[in-house]
Amino acid sequence: MDPLRGLGLPRIPGLSELVDVLQKQTEAMAQLPRTLADLNSAVRELITATRVATETIASAQRTAERLEGLVDELEEPVRALRPGLERVGRVLDDPAVDTLPDTLRTVSDDLLPLVHGLRQATDRVGTVAGFLRRRAPGTKDRPEDDAPPA
Repeated sequence: MDPLRGLGLPRIPGLSELVDVLQKQTEAMAQLPRTLADLNSAVRELITATRVATETIASAQRTAERLEGLVDELEEPVRALRPGLERVGRVLDDPAVDTLPDTLRTVSDDLLPLVHGLRQATDRVGTVAGFLRRRAPGTKDRPEDDAPPA
């Protein structure tokens, strides 16, 4: 639509295009403060993000330095453990280690009850021997034999 036609002015070739361009330029100029404000806000956010990134990098650097110090402290002792760990590895690779659980189960199932029975028998023999010693006439091997039974 021609903005000059409503004013009753004669139509000049190229004038309406010029007016359209000027109108669009004016609208763009009117939006320029808002665009600059948005740009300014974006720049502030970028500055904040850069500051946070800088602090994060500094913190990561401090953490890396601390870790480097810990690694330096632990490196020698860990290296000193290597020969012992290799020996333990060789022992654990021995096929005899694979039979250990079965051997322990056999000891637990067969040998421990036998030892328990032997202890009980020893205790009974000791009790009987002590009883016989106290009851035998004329035996005063120990002073507790003179004491009355409890």
